[in-house]
Amino acid sequence: MDNIAVYENKLKARHAELDKRLHKIETDLDQTPNPDSEERATERENDEVLEGLGVQGQTELKAIEAALKRIEDGTYGTCVRCGNEISAERLDAVPHAALCRDCMSGS
Repeated sequence: MDNIAVYENKLKARHAELDKRLHKIETDLDQTPNPDSEERATERENDEVLEGLGVQGQTELKAIEAALKRIEDGTYGTCVRCGNEISAERLDAVPHAALCRDCMSGS
């Protein structure tokens, strides 16, 4: 695979973006609740959304870290399940992909 440096840069940029976003979410969730009960209910709903985004972000962050480890190990671009090459099209769409299209779809 010739484009590993390109994928590595994409992964590192996305990692930095997610890290920044997750710190912002954490800061927002740590804010003192509004004493007004109606406002507090709205804030709780917003907190639930933020927590969901945080969980999604953490999941993606772990996948990116695993992809960076595969780059380091020299196994990036190889399906972790079947050992076949992951297509460039799939890696372009999802640079942290660990599975080839067939394994991802369950074929």
